[in-house]
Amino acid sequence: MKTVFEEVSARIRENFEAKDSIREEGLKVSREVVRECRTASFALHGQDFEKADKSIKTAGKALEKLEVLFKGHADIYHAGFVEHAQQEYSEVSVLSSLLKGEGKVPSPEDLRVEYAAYLNGLGDVVGELRRHVLDLIRKESFEKAEVFLGVMENIHAMLMDFDYPDAITRGLRRKTDVSRSIIEKTRGDVVNAIGQKRLETAMRNLESRL
Repeated sequence: MKTVFEEVSARIRENFEAKDSIREEGLKVSREVVRECRTASFALHGQDFEKADKSIKTAGKALEKLEVLFKGHADIYHAGFVEHAQQEYSEVSVLSSLLKGEGKVPSPEDLRVEYAAYLNGLGDVVGELRRHVLDLIRKESFEKAEVFLGVMENIHAMLMDFDYPDAITRGLRRKTDVSRSIIEKTRGDVVNAIGQKRLETAMRNLESRL
């Protein structure tokens, strides 16, 4: 005859076994989200929007799987890896809208992600836009570079508004500080590139008159 402790132990073990199985499946799906988002990011910088859109769509569907998988298991859902997947998805979705010049960016509600994950994703967008600005500088597209520098500054200004404890924002303060550093460095790159171009133009004009 089982003791009361054996019965309790059996129920707990059954519950934990189910949670562990769900967690393992969730980890696999979340890694798929991250992988597709990084594929999309690489494609976006290569101007391959069709490939990027395909990967973003795949990542979105995988996130929907996580919602269904973790229904009734909020403790696992908020363990961290789903949030990381949502950050990556937010980052690449917003980046796609910006690089395609759509005029607006998707909201957290559009993407069905948590607010903190969305904001942290925006923080990572700043770094991706720096990469884009440097590409524009190499192409001597200085006006566009200045436009995207302005977008970076707008994102940082938005993030600065959320001065809440890390328990709420999930480390947003650190990303906000990092984004400020990235923006300052990028602004210096843009200013120096424009100055160098003007100097080269002036030197050519001088040589043509001599």
